[in-house]
Amino acid sequence: MNYYSHHIGDFDRATRHLTRIERSVYRDLLDTYYDTEQPLTLDRAALCRKILARSNEEATAVEQTLNEFFIETPTGWYHQRCEEELEAYRASNSQKSAAGKASAAKRALKLQQAMNGSSTTVATTVEQTLNGSATNQEPITNNHKPVNLKPTSASPPGGYPEEFETAWDAYPPRPGASKKDSHKAWAARRREGVPAEALLAGVQRYANYVLFSRTEPQFTKQPATFFGPGEHYKADWAVGATQTQKGVIHGNFGKQDYHKGVGADGTF
Repeated sequence: MNYYSHHIGDFDRATRHLTRIERSVYRDLLDTYYDTEQPLTLDRAALCRKILARSNEEATAVEQTLNEFFIETPTGWYHQRCEEELEAYRASNSQKSAAGKASAAKRALKLQQAMNGSSTTVATTVEQTLNGSATNQEPITNNHKPVNLKPTSASPPGGYPEEFETAWDAYPPRPGASKKDSHKAWAARRREGVPAEALLAGVQRYANYVLFSRTEPQFTKQPATFFGPGEHYKADWAVGATQTQKGVIHGNFGKQDYHKGVGADGTF
């Protein structure tokens, strides 16, 4: 994939709390994901080499960005928005290919019919390929009900706990969110002794953050990640403030005294 749309405002709002290095690293990771059309490798060293992250600070930024915006899976670092864009890209290419083949078949059939001196009316099968449906399809009746292709997520035996249902309903909308995976992460935290009230309070803070920062749904954290071991539910999620999360170090830029100027050796 050599092209993808980049929504400047959405990206800016979703990454405003990052350092410049982290924002740059995130863009490089997205470019690599789209270029390879697959989840990022789990080999951190190889990934750092791929995006030229050579310093310790850059390597740390890679780790922080992966933990915040990607989901670690056995096959690599998964990114929901990237997968949605890739799926749309592949579907578009597939449709163009099918249309091209159907158009070629139509021209070949017309030529053959002309050579035989027969009618140049294109066969129904070719029309069906072009239109995506039969041209003589009868109207749907009560005996021909359309199939519901929308996937469903089966709930566990006995259903989900009431406190989880409350948190799920309060969580900001996120395309592709899996209720099953989210509950799995929730249950893991509960087994670790995290109170349901603490998880729900984190959801409410994050929901307010998403609302007031105007974060687009595609840039909202996956709830499975939010309840995951990264402990995002513990963050303050104050609009305009840097989020402090487990394992996250944003460098020492805030500790520098820039009023002192630059020394002869290039340091502050």
